[in-house]
Amino acid sequence: AGKRGSKGGRGVRVSTVRNPNGLTASGFRPADRRRRFALARRHVRRKPLVSCLRPKPRGDHMPTYFHTLPKQPGLTAVPDEACQYLAFDKLVLAAGERFDGAVPADREVVLVLLSGRVDVEVGNRRFDGIGGRPSVFAGPAHSLYLPRGCQYRITALTAMEAALPSGPSDLDAEPYEIRPDQVSTGQWGTLNFTRYFRQILVEPDGRPASSLIVGETITPSGNWSTYPAHKHEVEEGAEKVHEEMYYFRVSSPDGYGLIQHYSPERGFDSVYRVTDDTLLSIPYGYHTYAGAPGSTSYYLWALAGKGRTQGASFDPKIGWVQKTVEMV
Repeated sequence: AGKRGSKGGRGVRVSTVRNPNGLTASGFRPADRRRRFALARRHVRRKPLVSCLRPKPRGDHMPTYFHTLPKQPGLTAVPDEACQYLAFDKLVLAAGERFDGAVPADREVVLVLLSGRVDVEVGNRRFDGIGGRPSVFAGPAHSLYLPRGCQYRITALTAMEAALPSGPSDLDAEPYEIRPDQVSTGQWGTLNFTRYFRQILVEPDGRPASSLIVGETITPSGNWSTYPAHKHEVEEGAEKVHEEMYYFRVSSPDGYGLIQHYSPERGFDSVYRVTDDTLLSIPYGYHTYAGAPGSTSYYLWALAGKGRTQGASFDPKIGWVQKTVEMV
């Protein structure tokens, strides 16, 4: 079993689960975490969100946008340098195992149960029986909002997997659960670009959050998703500035999809082969996904940026396809 860290040091403490990456639940190594907490204590009440950004890559270093997560127990923090607002961790526990963590004073987290059931203690609050679905394909998620500066303990009642996207926060709020029956569901697109959304934490729902927008999308076998390709990188017209991350699961072990990420202004056009447990980091640029026939695709989407009002612009070369949704 891993050793428990000091209360004011590492921030994330592991009791029965090892953390093989040496990373905290905010995506930073312990030495970086101590420096961040020292800065946060000076401005514990309210501060500009720019202070909550992650460090930028230096020099001419080209960030890695696409990541394959290792299938391992414990906490896995994606070592992403592309996004400055967003970070993403994944937690895997066996039944009976426990994980202790802390959210930094300038971040907020949404704990999304991918599968399994857990009890969660947040400070002096207790949330029993969070989760329950056997997989991400078995209905909407049961989730928990973890506010900035809180300490929490997760106890696995069954084998479990959870996603922990995080974003900047200057909001003092209480933790709260988001039950599956509180998740807004529906359909986007039509014909072979039909997909089904589950909105976990979005601005119109009235639940408090500082920056995070979180949801899930199910893409049927052979369909396109997030189509037409769109971007959200400038404040112009209806478009808003948001980074985004897509975390993928595929229903078949041999299934896959393809995601295109491109930016004519920045001179790149990349296509990645999506398999189970992969993630695309999207700080800017157009993006669109297609699932290969033979398996259903899932992706968790998390956004953070300037405000929580969503808005995007379609690629002008193919944006006309969106008009067919009203025609069919």
